[in-house]
Amino acid sequence: MSWEIFNIIGTIAFALSGAIIASEEDYDLIGYYALGFITAFGGGALRNLLIGAPGTTLWSQGTLFLISFLIITLIYVLPLQNLTKRKHWELTFGLLDAIGLAAFAIQGALFAKELNLPSSAIITSALLTGVGGGIIRDALAKRQPFVFKYDLYAFWTIMTGIIISFRDTTNKWELYILFILIVSLRMFSLKYGWHIPRPKKTSNTLNTNSRT
Repeated sequence: MSWEIFNIIGTIAFALSGAIIASEEDYDLIGYYALGFITAFGGGALRNLLIGAPGTTLWSQGTLFLISFLIITLIYVLPLQNLTKRKHWELTFGLLDAIGLAAFAIQGALFAKELNLPSSAIITSALLTGVGGGIIRDALAKRQPFVFKYDLYAFWTIMTGIIISFRDTTNKWELYILFILIVSLRMFSLKYGWHIPRPKKTSNTLNTNSRT
């Protein structure tokens, strides 16, 4: 039951984020549905392919598809042209994305654990479920995917998978605390610029690049 709750939370948050990016890119209605559905369900589809879950698992989520459809339609109908110009827009979108990231990372890890898969599969499932849909969304919108930046975006999903693989997941309150923790850490990493150090380019590398 716990993983279903996180599945609902993640689906709502990512369907919203996909539709809002479609609004920013001035897409038509088909573009809204494409980005919204792909963001909400793309990560789970990639996960299922990798861990060998039945393909019917995705198509059996009729209620979630309906919820996503209604949310995406609502975003399309609402006058959001000036939304991205508002003062705290980036923070709002960051929070929305953090909620989806944390919820889907937990849901993905729990899904793999219910199948009695090893820790490596649980961690991979958390990673793919958390970031897979966003990668496809950003690629379609011709944006640099968050996961390829250096602000620890994917790191939190990996940490989630590690924690769940070694913990008793029958206590739902521990999962809720983990959810709040991951959302908070993601927001702190955005606010304070936490990141994985990038390798420094040497002068030889720079000279080589300049000659090419």
